[in-house]
Amino acid sequence: MSWISDTQPLTQRETLNGDILPLTNNLMLRVLGNPRGNYDQSCQSVTHPVIRKLIVTESVGPFKVTGLKPAVDQLRSALTDLRTEMPEIYAVLGSAGMLCVRYVRGSKSSISNHSWGCAIDFTLEGKLDTRGDNRAQKGLIAMHPIMNRHNFFWGAAFKTEDSMHFEISRQQLLAWHRDGAFGEPQELPQEAHRFSIGDRGPEVEWTQQRLNILSGFDVDEDGIFGPATRAAVIEFQRQHGLTADGVVGPKTMEALKNAPTQ
Repeated sequence: MSWISDTQPLTQRETLNGDILPLTNNLMLRVLGNPRGNYDQSCQSVTHPVIRKLIVTESVGPFKVTGLKPAVDQLRSALTDLRTEMPEIYAVLGSAGMLCVRYVRGSKSSISNHSWGCAIDFTLEGKLDTRGDNRAQKGLIAMHPIMNRHNFFWGAAFKTEDSMHFEISRQQLLAWHRDGAFGEPQELPQEAHRFSIGDRGPEVEWTQQRLNILSGFDVDEDGIFGPATRAAVIEFQRQHGLTADGVVGPKTMEALKNAPTQ
């Protein structure tokens, strides 16, 4: 083993991806559909016929992956740059999988973005980075700007650090949809740009923090939009004369930003 798979602490994790945003369940379901009808913590197959047609198994350079065709192409492009710029890391890069239809680890409501074949977990020197210890393999730290450059969000910034994980950014998925990568593009309803139960990421964590500050709730600030967060959002909306649907859209976000603290 070399320095590449050795780990070091991460600082200021919330800034690691710059303006690149993670995917949301709400957006994925509206753009691509539901991969299957039921989920648990084990990897299952895609049953949605349209999504199945978009799944390919292809080489991306150092290994083969099974995933969503545009995401596989984007990954191949990123790894081509990695081979040129960081050949030492490229030589020991492996994969722990791309397509895996399941819930996010530890969740019973948030669908993993592996379920659409839009995320990949990397290994270095055959070693998988430990999730949730706020550390990352030095090779992942070194290569993450290249992945960002190709519109991959690094999971090191999730509330529960997941440094092995990279997923296609929200911006990239919307660009693909706009350009017809998934068939004839259709105008997305405003709801697709909102977030609700099953979503996760920095916006969810911020929402949980504001709900706790503004309304005295004790919602877990874990960045995962589960039933307790939805209930708190509904109560906040009810108190502020908003449609109490448990979905954080522009009006609810504006109220969260501007409401005075107690």
